[in-house]
Amino acid sequence: MARWQRTHTCGDLRTDHVGSEVVLNGWIENHRHHGAVLFVDLRDRYGVTQVVFEQERDGALFERGRRLGAEDVLSVRGVVNRREQPNPDRATGEIEVVVTELEVLAESEPPPFEVLDVPEASEELRMRYRYLDLRRRPVQEALVKRAAFVTAVRKHLASLGFVDIETPVLTRSTPEGARDYLVPSRVHPGSFYALPQSPQIFKQLCMVGGLDRYYQIARCFRDEDLRADRQPEFTQIDLEMSFVEENDVLDVVEQTMVAAFREAFGIELAQPFPRLDYFEAVSRYGNDKPDLRFGIELVDVGALAAKSGFQVFRNAVETGGAVKGLCVPGGGERFSRKDVEKDLGGLAGAYGAKGLAWAKVGADGALAGSIAKFFEGAAGHELCGVMGAKPGDLLLFVADELRIVHRALAELRLAVGDRLGLRTPGEFRFAWVLNFPMFERDDETGGWASSHHPFTAPVDWDLEDYSASPGTVRSRAYDIVMNGWELGSGSIRIHRREVQERVFRFLGIDAEEQQRKFGFLLDAFRYGAPPHGGIALGVDRLITLALGAPSIRDVIAFPKTATATDLMCQAPSGVSARQLEELHIGLSGKALRPDAEGGAGS
Repeated sequence: MARWQRTHTCGDLRTDHVGSEVVLNGWIENHRHHGAVLFVDLRDRYGVTQVVFEQERDGALFERGRRLGAEDVLSVRGVVNRREQPNPDRATGEIEVVVTELEVLAESEPPPFEVLDVPEASEELRMRYRYLDLRRRPVQEALVKRAAFVTAVRKHLASLGFVDIETPVLTRSTPEGARDYLVPSRVHPGSFYALPQSPQIFKQLCMVGGLDRYYQIARCFRDEDLRADRQPEFTQIDLEMSFVEENDVLDVVEQTMVAAFREAFGIELAQPFPRLDYFEAVSRYGNDKPDLRFGIELVDVGALAAKSGFQVFRNAVETGGAVKGLCVPGGGERFSRKDVEKDLGGLAGAYGAKGLAWAKVGADGALAGSIAKFFEGAAGHELCGVMGAKPGDLLLFVADELRIVHRALAELRLAVGDRLGLRTPGEFRFAWVLNFPMFERDDETGGWASSHHPFTAPVDWDLEDYSASPGTVRSRAYDIVMNGWELGSGSIRIHRREVQERVFRFLGIDAEEQQRKFGFLLDAFRYGAPPHGGIALGVDRLITLALGAPSIRDVIAFPKTATATDLMCQAPSGVSARQLEELHIGLSGKALRPDAEGGAGS
């Protein structure tokens, strides 16, 4: 070792080391002058140690110490002493190092912001200087936990016989829901690779190839419309298994999550994970990603609504809609009229509801509120009975088409759960949602599209015609959800060529396009494809939720902004005219702009 190299990290030293000579390396977090004594907090990713320069011991060394600046990189040699005034908030708080030698390994200019655990600088500035932001302890701890989680996942899957297989990053464009990122080929003018939205087809081909247990910590890319907490590139735990049914895949994923949460986070997950049919989940919770940390389920009051004196309720039922409600325990006292009508009513309206009907249950069981006059006496008692309401409870109702009723009440359920403190931080409730619809309406085209992707197997393999009632066809798809968030999607896949072609045809992909885009997959099915299924789980979101981080960007080393921009690297950027010429690409219109090399870029 060179004389300047560390013997210990800044988080190692304890009272057992008192009297030892040590060498520490790190960055100056802060320094404090107290007359003839200078205290410097030296930081690395393992911790912080106080080092001391004493004028009486070495005046020249003391003067050098005085000239040090924030974020300078040091090597200090010294003797470990017991501190006169220990710092109980620091693991190394009972000791300090009295410096005998100093080497400045690198000087720092005054940083654009102070490196603090709780940042004062804007996120934009911190993203511009992300390498400085990475020095903050919460960011480093999140990345270390992320690494521990991924390592635990790898370890567990390997123990189950899974093989880590890398699939191509440069592939062909195939429709998988979002837009592809395209990469022009220089050696094949006019042709493009696509960055993978997922390794879906390749992992299915691994199954055809006899590699019956595949996994990968996969990087994926989607050119999606901009959203606050989405990244254009992301990481997923991707796995596939042969000769399996749904329960086989679910059991492996459940075991893996339990093992990884225990090893990486010290968290014991409740087992077994509940398993809900898609239609059951939507009926009870309003959506397909229920937060099971609390109850408050949706209740169908259509039968009562149809015979009530409340015209809004009756009209909803008579026109084929629905009337459903929530019973909020103790909500009658916790929510004022203003809370209900302005806050909760406004939230329901934001999700499409034309209004929010409500009532509070009095001590005698009588109702008070916007619908009270329509449910007096026996009618009110009957409504409370159906809702399971007790005195002091709050009843909330939405009457509309079923999709809007579910969407509005799902959001109201989460809002009252937050208000009542029922969505407990640090509690993790996983669940499985099974048998999604095979097809759903595309909001843009009005036609039918795959709910998950076109490689998902139907429950009824032998159904010849999907066009009769597409919305009722059920798939063998499943989602894993936690605390109201979808973490991953998977399915049993189609492994029979004729079924895959039938699904493609229904989705408007004719035989010529099938062969052009998916010919290699369809050809593979001719040579003996085993029944298989798998799943992909989003690592970034999972870590964010597990650590309670404010944003997905806090658990990614070099994230992009909500506008898919890398402020540090200034990407995306223009390229030179020469590069475009080599790729046989020309730009026109608003895509043209000068770049630093005198070319044009977009």
